[in-house]
Amino acid sequence: MNQRLLSVLTFAFVVSAGASFLLYRLIASRVSASAKPATVQVILAARNLDLGTLLRDADIKTGDWSGPLPLGAVLKKEDVVGRGVMATIYANEPLLESRLAPKGAGAGLAMLIPSGMRAVAVRVNEVVGVAGFVVPGMRVDILISGNPPGSSGSVGTVTKTLLQNIEVLSAGQNYQKDSEGKPVQVQVVNVLVTPEQAETLSLASNETRIQLVLRNPLDTEVSKTNGTAMGNLFAGGSWKAPEAPKAPRIVQAKVIAPQVIREKTPPPPIMVEVINGAKRVDTKFAPEANQ
Repeated sequence: MNQRLLSVLTFAFVVSAGASFLLYRLIASRVSASAKPATVQVILAARNLDLGTLLRDADIKTGDWSGPLPLGAVLKKEDVVGRGVMATIYANEPLLESRLAPKGAGAGLAMLIPSGMRAVAVRVNEVVGVAGFVVPGMRVDILISGNPPGSSGSVGTVTKTLLQNIEVLSAGQNYQKDSEGKPVQVQVVNVLVTPEQAETLSLASNETRIQLVLRNPLDTEVSKTNGTAMGNLFAGGSWKAPEAPKAPRIVQAKVIAPQVIREKTPPPPIMVEVINGAKRVDTKFAPEANQ
């Protein structure tokens, strides 16, 4: 083969290889640029944030988030600083509106109370608190024992279910839910009730003895019970509340107008003049009764 032709072929091969390599790099860079997903700056947790934490600047950070943006993700720091954490948030997890308390609600137990509900403290001991297993997040029934007003007292003490399926908001100073359900010995638990139930429970706490009964959180059925009395424990019966006294029957009285009795005026006496000679005598005679 001619040496000159070989040189030309070699040069052409080198040029084509170089051009192919440059074209490949150019296409690859454009493909990778177009395939790279867009990122958004979101607010992330700088550390593990427990329930009830009041967020500060040191607790959050800004980071890139690729892919679909979580629903309710917070994008600005000023939107989260000073708000309380309503559910545990782990490090590098985006902050969501659903896990934060409203602005101005603060932190701690108060922010966990839903609108329209109330937290009522109930004094407990080892028996009332179900051996310490009444922990935040559990569901309980509340029983009361006492002597009902208006009863004859022959049946003795009566126990009745007062409230059912009530959520335990806190046990002592702990308001974080324990997934393991470990017992916690405390003196007071706070339960979540409506305002009407709060009035009932407050009166029951002062006038009767309270017992908490633990129930399965998935069991939301409300049972109808009549209560149990001491006099019926051995008879196998159930106590029935005494019937309310019937309202007195109102009889409308007829008003009789008083009769006016008029006294009859007696007739004037009869005057008779008797002339006996020169002597005159006036004599009075009473009128007859039938006149």
